[in-house]
Amino acid sequence: MIGKYPAKLDDKNRLFVPAKLRGELGDDFYVTLGVNCGHRCLTIYTAAEWQTLSDNFNALSLSQRAGATSLIFMNAAECNPDKQFRFALTQFLIDYAGIGREVMIVGRAGQAEIWDAEEFRAFEAENLTPEKLLASLEAIGL
Repeated sequence: MIGKYPAKLDDKNRLFVPAKLRGELGDDFYVTLGVNCGHRCLTIYTAAEWQTLSDNFNALSLSQRAGATSLIFMNAAECNPDKQFRFALTQFLIDYAGIGREVMIVGRAGQAEIWDAEEFRAFEAENLTPEKLLASLEAIGL
């Protein structure tokens, strides 16, 4: 998934699935807690990615499944967009990510993220430097 898409949260805490992400996300996907470079956001997983994440979680020992790791699952929302391609976020997820009315939905390879628009602008300004871009390119083998 790639790109960034401005969106607005409606009065019922719903967002539209950006047209360019609809095919990649599918009919069912999952939204849960996320973090990127110390900034709170939400992460969107396809059903296949969620299944992989669940399988990896279930393979952990009981002690490893305790604590923060389980928060990802207990606070997740299964999303089934309606005919207008809208999906609802829980109030907890909105509060966790500090999401206001204006949001940014961004692609991040196999997942997407939902950010408060102002928080995303701060993240982008903080990370859009030649040094950080070079380090990111090197980290992915370019």
